[in-house]
Amino acid sequence: MRHVLVCIGLALFVLGGFSSQASAAALDDSLSLVSPRVREMAFCATMKDRAPIGVADTLPADISRVFCFTRIVGAEDTTSVTHVWYYGDRKMAEVELPVRSSNWRTWSSKRVLPSWKGEWRVEVIAADSTVIHKKSFFLK
Repeated sequence: MRHVLVCIGLALFVLGGFSSQASAAALDDSLSLVSPRVREMAFCATMKDRAPIGVADTLPADISRVFCFTRIVGAEDTTSVTHVWYYGDRKMAEVELPVRSSNWRTWSSKRVLPSWKGEWRVEVIAADSTVIHKKSFFLK
């Protein structure tokens, strides 16, 4: 019994040493049964060479356009995902995006007005209407 308690304590100590982001990513990869799934999601001011530039969770309200970059993994066939943009609880846009491989980068963008300050979020919806990821950002 003592051996079991020592092993459990050691496991908790080791797991406690990982960053919460790394632990969450490892947990997502090991437990996720959803296919496709989101490996990376970021908000930015600009896209260049299919990569986000100026990634931030808080962006200036006078930015005029926000990009939502998403890396989708695990798609077994050609499919699609949809970015649904919300300002508070109000749906502002819905953009369907193709996914054509098991490791696919894609993005959508939303024009924003300086008066639309506050919390925004984007939900990523799989072709079967399952919400596979969501993330928030702020306009200040």
